[in-house]
Amino acid sequence: MFDLITIGRSGVDIYPLQTGVGLPRVETFGKFLGGSPTNVAVAAARHGLRSAVITATGADPFGEFVRQALRGYGVDDRYVGTVHGPPTPVTFCEIFPPDDFPLYFYRGEHPPDLQVSPDSLDLESIAGAGVFWFTGTGLSQEPSLAAHHAALEARTSGWTVFDLDYRPMLWDSPGRAPEVYRSVLRHADVAVGNLEEVEVVTGTRDPEAAAQALLDAGMKVAIVKMGPRGVLARSADERALVEPVEVEVVNGLGAGDAFGGAVSLGLMRGWPLERTVRFANAAGAFVAGQLACSDAMPTTDEVLTLLKTAGADVD
Repeated sequence: MFDLITIGRSGVDIYPLQTGVGLPRVETFGKFLGGSPTNVAVAAARHGLRSAVITATGADPFGEFVRQALRGYGVDDRYVGTVHGPPTPVTFCEIFPPDDFPLYFYRGEHPPDLQVSPDSLDLESIAGAGVFWFTGTGLSQEPSLAAHHAALEARTSGWTVFDLDYRPMLWDSPGRAPEVYRSVLRHADVAVGNLEEVEVVTGTRDPEAAAQALLDAGMKVAIVKMGPRGVLARSADERALVEPVEVEVVNGLGAGDAFGGAVSLGLMRGWPLERTVRFANAAGAFVAGQLACSDAMPTTDEVLTLLKTAGADVD
């Protein structure tokens, strides 16, 4: 049985090795494992959770790289399918610290990870996972949307986390997103998103109002990431407002995935909400201080060291 199963995007991140330089002037790049739910599985594995990802790649060398990288990080790749035709997606970015990191997705019209179908799912494993993590982008096309519905219907125990993950450029019709999000919200126990993402499903960017709306919709936990203002988390009987951990930001793109892996750890360990969010916030900060995403995912000890250095209570 897996502690965590994620479903959704996978691919290759091609990141410049120079910061403060636009892509036309970049001379050297690094190649890293990419895709938010894939990196959440990596982040969780770094904390010792038994993790797997449901996704698909193209029948090409980058697809093999994805599998090799997952195995190298300790993530089970048995649910990574191969689709003949479309290539494994690649993503470029520009790095302008501290807060400007434009992304350029090369995914084509129907990338492999959105071709995961219901009949390819191991529903028994999905049902038995301690945490099942899915993202908004995975709902943007069929048959991936149907696969998500099938997976969510199979869940009868554990935690089901909806990473709101709204990227309008990856939707054929971004206006569909609110309706689609609301159609699966009832299956989730936890919702995680930034201010733009919670607005998609609740209609408001006000953190308190959005968190309350998510709780009213049936969430056991609502987590609203507020950027430089920190993180607000709410449950029926807990409220946590966590300030940012100060680091020198190099690349903020992997912070949310590190946050997700750390939230998964807190859920599996039964931590109080504030401890979970404080730990996750520090995990995100750790990655934001480095260039890579997947390669930078911290261990539990590394997060605790950062918290102690910042003078935070880690008990």
